[in-house]
Amino acid sequence: MSQYKVAVLGPIPRDHITTHRGEVIEKYGCATHTAIGLSKLLGNQGEVYPVSHVRRRDLEGIKEVLAPYSNIHTEFISDAADQGDIIKLTFIDQNNRLEKQTGFMNPIVPADLRELLDADAFVCVPITDYEVPLPTLQYLKENSKGLIIFDAHGPTNTTTILGDRLIRFWIDRDMWLPYIDVLKMNLEESRCCWFEKEYTLEQLQPFHDMSTDHLDEMAEHVLNKGVKSLIVTLDSGGCAVYYKKEGVIQKEIVNSVPVSDVVDTTGCGDSFAGGLGYGLLEDPSNFVRAAKYANALGAQRTQGRTFEVFKNLEETNAMIIKAYGAL
Repeated sequence: MSQYKVAVLGPIPRDHITTHRGEVIEKYGCATHTAIGLSKLLGNQGEVYPVSHVRRRDLEGIKEVLAPYSNIHTEFISDAADQGDIIKLTFIDQNNRLEKQTGFMNPIVPADLRELLDADAFVCVPITDYEVPLPTLQYLKENSKGLIIFDAHGPTNTTTILGDRLIRFWIDRDMWLPYIDVLKMNLEESRCCWFEKEYTLEQLQPFHDMSTDHLDEMAEHVLNKGVKSLIVTLDSGGCAVYYKKEGVIQKEIVNSVPVSDVVDTTGCGDSFAGGLGYGLLEDPSNFVRAAKYANALGAQRTQGRTFEVFKNLEETNAMIIKAYGAL
């Protein structure tokens, strides 16, 4: 049976979460969701290598969290700089939250990846704009054949000196696109990626109109810059998948995997990215199939507060067949 090697690039923050129900949760987040979701799907088919920088006080706790998963290797999680992300999330409702960041990991650089260039996929899940910088993607593209999956959550979010996490326009977007194979984002982030050349002050207001009207035009631009697929999550609406077939842009809406009760949405985007990574390992051009795995992992993530929500491949396949009729 094929053995796959997947690297997961991103922070492992110490999260302090207040849910929309007022419950308080403290746990390690971001890349842990991606890595553990992938680990469960891969089973004995492959290995997962998280690449992250963390605080020294957190390293042993993070290794303890990942220890039950025998195919996750922790040697590329480094505390050498003693820097790591610390995030406080307060949910206003099921999907919207206020964010503070008081700790900052040092960026993942080419030197962190020299021993992982043979990976089949690099799943990049930055949450702030400095964590997986452009030179790192350029290094991977130039030195590896692995698929580069990138979450736009990173370059569309920044942190002020007061610790406020704010969304921002991804102004230098076109410098990045040639080095990304699969670009994943949510609808709000897509508005940060598709901006006017000039605005009036009245237009520079918070995004209240979450229309999808801009997506087709943005997708054409993104795909023409070299990205193989653009995937935009639409909350309960599933995701919009764009790709080219024989030079013609294709668009498919992949409906969400329904869940009866949402417990915690933290890490859904990171889990979604892990599903994409798994789905593209066997068939790197079947983006719709990959989106089904991504939706399934995102749905699993909502079902509890611990990592026990993630299911193995057989159980996940059953979820997908029930939701879509086929893999």
